[in-house]
Amino acid sequence: MSEEKIMDKSVQCTVQKQSECVKSTAPQNVTVILPAYNEEVYIGSIVLLTKYYADNVIVVDDGSSDRTAEIARKAGAEVIVHEVNKGKGAALKTGFAAAANFGADIIVTMDSDGQHNPAEIQKLVNPIIRGKADMVNGSRYLNGLGKNTPSYRRVGQTILDGATKLSSGLQITDSQSGFRAFSASTKDTFRFKAKGMAIESEMLADAGKCGLRIAEVEIGVRYDVGCSTEHPIKHGFGVLLMVLKDIEFNKPLYYLTVPGLALGIIGLVMGTIFIQDFTMGKSLYFGPTMLMILLIIVGSFMALTGIMLHSISAILEDAKTV
Repeated sequence: MSEEKIMDKSVQCTVQKQSECVKSTAPQNVTVILPAYNEEVYIGSIVLLTKYYADNVIVVDDGSSDRTAEIARKAGAEVIVHEVNKGKGAALKTGFAAAANFGADIIVTMDSDGQHNPAEIQKLVNPIIRGKADMVNGSRYLNGLGKNTPSYRRVGQTILDGATKLSSGLQITDSQSGFRAFSASTKDTFRFKAKGMAIESEMLADAGKCGLRIAEVEIGVRYDVGCSTEHPIKHGFGVLLMVLKDIEFNKPLYYLTVPGLALGIIGLVMGTIFIQDFTMGKSLYFGPTMLMILLIIVGSFMALTGIMLHSISAILEDAKTV
């Protein structure tokens, strides 16, 4: 190889490295969305702290009956008010649309009750700036469920994480985290249909379905501030039902076919035992026999329904890509 070619190659490598460096360090417009409902106690301080780490702070006042909007505006946030309470999903939808108008490159969502530390925003946006992720999930449990986590939260979190993993196909350690960062290019990925706190799981399901690159970073959380107005058990069941509904529509083979096959197999095993007993001269009892028949019929119906829904879903997906 001639000296000239070696120099050309060296120059090309240098230019490539410089372009990668510029790409990774180029200024990014970071816009933080704070959905809020009756958070006048905390919203002012949260907005003031967040402004140190973001270019724009948008507070979506979701039908509050207190001074949330007024205080947030005085603290320097851009405030959008829903006249009635529409739920967190609708608040985030409004916030994402507003962030686009502010020219956001990265969108960060945070709870407005003081549980999250705005100083950790940089940790969440770094993987996106470096081009390593499209979405970053702030996890309280990246290294396991913390001792500071209340026991009822640990049980509920484990159940919801498992259901969300099944629905989204993502290995996420904190499915209910409200502290997340998104590349602005992902804004059309999400449905924002969930009215309650189930929006966190819904967004993960949408992200998994669209194949977004997702990273997790460890975050801290405070449980001595804020207080949800919804009973934790009621909230947990609501989220679980939403996740199961997502599984039913998006993964019917898991939701219907697998349980159906299990029921059908149990029925067939019972039938085999009953036939053996009958050939040996033993009597068949009405109750167990009817249960066997019911298991086989219901199991077969569920399995076939799941297969049909899966086929329809595949056809619809193919139609979208045409």
